[in-house]
Amino acid sequence: MAKGKRPATYEDIEALPPGWVGEIIDDELWAFPRPARWHAWVASELGVELGRAFGVRRRGPDGWWFVDEPELHFGRQVLVPDLAGWRYERAPGLLERNEPFFDLAPDWVCEVLSPSTAALDRGRKLALYHQEGVSHAWLVDPRARTLEVYRRGKKRWKLAASHGGEDVVRAEPFDAEPLDLGWLWSPGSTPAPGP
Repeated sequence: MAKGKRPATYEDIEALPPGWVGEIIDDELWAFPRPARWHAWVASELGVELGRAFGVRRRGPDGWWFVDEPELHFGRQVLVPDLAGWRYERAPGLLERNEPFFDLAPDWVCEVLSPSTAALDRGRKLALYHQEGVSHAWLVDPRARTLEVYRRGKKRWKLAASHGGEDVVRAEPFDAEPLDLGWLWSPGSTPAPGP
């Protein structure tokens, strides 16, 4: 942060124009317009597929809570991953509080990369998720049609697997069921456009 600049506050997020997503990372405000259609499509399809196979309604106490774009509060940090999941057994009362944010770190996060967010998603956000104890992180790139699966190590993330194209994969922590990556990219075969 520049010398003499005040730390960002939640009021800065609230002052953003409608349709913008704000995050506070290391006292600095990061703001982005709503994601492009391809980005939204991939995140939505992934949430549907995981919810169908692993959601609380399917698996009960062995299931997961999945939330699209949850606002996560980690002290002064405010992050908004594209998707997040909490194991029901660790957070049975996750939805009991009527607040617009979550202060319990998820067990899994997913960031769908776009040209405007990729550096932040791969860099500081991934480091903060590790610092807060998130056990798995996925980075999905709809342009490259790839899925990178990270497992939390003691000091840093470890790349557990990298998948791409039309592969049918078993990606931790959801490796009990296959995931058809071809379903994520689009109903057609055209890759996402460039920036």
